[in-house]
Amino acid sequence: MEEEALKFAAKAHGDQKRKYTDELYIEHPKRVAEIVRSVSLSPEMICAAYLHDVVEDTPVSLEEIKNKFGGAVARLVEELTDEYVKEKYQHLNRRRRKDKEVERQAKMSPEAKTIKLADVIDNTMDIVRNNKGFARKYVPEMDALTEALQGGNEKLLERAREEVRKGKMLLKNTR
Repeated sequence: MEEEALKFAAKAHGDQKRKYTDELYIEHPKRVAEIVRSVSLSPEMICAAYLHDVVEDTPVSLEEIKNKFGGAVARLVEELTDEYVKEKYQHLNRRRRKDKEVERQAKMSPEAKTIKLADVIDNTMDIVRNNKGFARKYVPEMDALTEALQGGNEKLLERAREEVRKGKMLLKNTR
């Protein structure tokens, strides 16, 4: 099932590239899945890690995820998709939308929080390294989000806190 999720995500993301690099986008979900695998052998969590950005960033629907990978994976992917918050709170500025997203994510399942922590770990240093201007907004957002993700895997919570702390220090030293 995990290999199937990786292939599905790779096909869905196609030729999408990561911001700031020429890397294919699928490399990010692969890293997130490996981080999750380091703390969980749940096939549903690993599949959801591969698929965590598919609904948000491609034409794939949650219904397709459910039909192909089952309800448990689809529920995790739904928890990890912030598209609905964007639509519901589109009238708010970025900071207020992000505050609403943190509130929502604080209520996610421990499994979804664990996957989101892996996502924070992979994204934070990439953004700090490659876009210091955006990182000045992003890192404080991740600081708040990381605290909201208590209840996810403790090891990943500590790693995410450390990545955010390193990001803050790097930004502080490059003013």
